[in-house]
Amino acid sequence: MSLIIDTVSKRFGDVRALDGVSLEVEPGEVFGFLGANGAGKTTAMRIVLDILRPDDGRIMWQGRPNTAVPRETWGYLPEERGLYAKMKVIDQLVFFARLHGIARRTAERDARDWLERFRIPEYADRRAEQLSKGNQQKIQFVAAILHDPAVLLMDEPFTGLDPVNVALLKEAFLEMKNRGKTIVFSTHQMEQVEELCQSIAILDRGRLVVGGTVRDVRRSTGRQVVRLAVEGDGGTPWLDGIAGLRVTRHGEDYSEADVAAGFDPAVVLQAALSRGCKVRHFEVADPSLEQIFIEKVGRIDDTERTLAPRMVDR
Repeated sequence: MSLIIDTVSKRFGDVRALDGVSLEVEPGEVFGFLGANGAGKTTAMRIVLDILRPDDGRIMWQGRPNTAVPRETWGYLPEERGLYAKMKVIDQLVFFARLHGIARRTAERDARDWLERFRIPEYADRRAEQLSKGNQQKIQFVAAILHDPAVLLMDEPFTGLDPVNVALLKEAFLEMKNRGKTIVFSTHQMEQVEELCQSIAILDRGRLVVGGTVRDVRRSTGRQVVRLAVEGDGGTPWLDGIAGLRVTRHGEDYSEADVAAGFDPAVVLQAALSRGCKVRHFEVADPSLEQIFIEKVGRIDDTERTLAPRMVDR
């Protein structure tokens, strides 16, 4: 049975952080929360974890209220670091696991195994304050999963990670998914959502703007885009002259255009071939999640700047 957020609302003073949000996360699914700062993502996660209580609505996991679910059901990776700065890495990993009833020997064995997999076994006896922000993030991830939770909630898990560590964290995501774990994470990085998530929810000022499977959300606009890449230095400036197209990107690698209703995308390919272009790539696709986000919420940077003064969660 699924994780259900049912018409949940939450206020902080005059600010409505969540406004009747309803969504469902299937077991074993990777689910993405999208939204600008202050959209309500962190508030929603903290309500699921019973750190905060909703003003209205309810949270259910496998048919039971979240308030009646054992604490070890949940794993949580907060955006803010939650490590003890002066404590050795291995000691605090064991400590966090012991809080969930894991035997000391098992906790230390599993913790060292994860440190090895994250390529930082030599950090076991270092204090957390001696680690980079990226390595602290990996330690925090290990702390969140050592007790083998059924549901893992992560707030901006890729923040501060270089490409190598992003790849390592993605591997861990996929392993947990393959083990049947339910994963919910928030992010501003659309490429991570496109790659990892089966379903998403876009929040704006506490309201659910759009939600569902990634495929359904991308198709919900009823629009299509054409992506075209040709060889040579001339590029594709001639795309601007084709009626029924709105060019959104002229790039050296590829160009992209929105397709008007009733327009046959094959016209673009025919136009390229008639000009003697050597076509390297031609694709008709649904809009990207980034395009949909901007369409539903507005420009990402402008939205965040607008919401920042009234931000109650991140």
